[in-house]
Amino acid sequence: MGNPSEIVLSQELLRRLLQKNADERALSWLVKQEEKLRHEFSDRSFYLAFSSVPRFVAQQPLALLASDREEAQQLRTGFQADHWSLRQTVRAYLLLFLPETHSEVYLATLVRLLETADADEQVAIYQSLPLLRYPEALVALATNGLRTNITSVFDAIALRNPYPVDHLDEAAWNQLVLKAVFMERPLYLIYDADARANPTLARILIDFAHERWAAGRPVTPELWRFTAPYLEASHRSDIERVLASDNVWERAAGVLACQQSSQLELQSLAKSASTRLGDIAHTLSWHHIGEAHAAGG
Repeated sequence: MGNPSEIVLSQELLRRLLQKNADERALSWLVKQEEKLRHEFSDRSFYLAFSSVPRFVAQQPLALLASDREEAQQLRTGFQADHWSLRQTVRAYLLLFLPETHSEVYLATLVRLLETADADEQVAIYQSLPLLRYPEALVALATNGLRTNITSVFDAIALRNPYPVDHLDEAAWNQLVLKAVFMERPLYLIYDADARANPTLARILIDFAHERWAAGRPVTPELWRFTAPYLEASHRSDIERVLASDNVWERAAGVLACQQSSQLELQSLAKSASTRLGDIAHTLSWHHIGEAHAAGG
């Protein structure tokens, strides 16, 4: 993503979504900003428009039709705007008017914007990463953003966003997942998470589970999703502990992890433990487990 033709297609998609969702006052203001940015762009006019959005645009969810979602996927695999607000969408649209310059200048503009941005503005910037120019140059920006302790800002990068899986290196990816576990975020919303499973992450998360258990604290059942392909026979005691849990979704996670393990010894544990799961054993998936855990299951 990020070449001129893709930027134009992104602008067209967001413009159509805004025309369907925004009122006349907001659209009239946006047309004026678009004219300024398209024909006489200046940093000052861009920053002013970006910060002025709440004065003209209502704070409401963005409503999408099935056709809108399909078009978004055709534009950028993994692009999801279902959870965006109208204001965030307007800001994403404005970001697409940043001119094609050297990547260093482009990055510097975004960094300056983030330095004074409030949480909602930061969310809009980070959610827009899949649509912006120079995606490889923005890795440091995304990595730095993941250091935040503001949940909404962290989620804008880590959840429902295809940018991390495509562009973060292994160390940054592993840190994203570990922090999501630590912050108790819904891991099933990390886009295409299984594609970046790796043995280092599995070791990190198993060590984390040991620390939590030693402190008498619970471990999210979603953690075992990232360990499943790398479980060894030496992890049997860990899995048996999970399978013995009073929480049905923890037991379900243990069963699914064993089923996805290459260890026959652990696969046999899954066969015996799945009988305790009842009906959910027939529809078991990490998405299902994640949804149930997030709902307090």
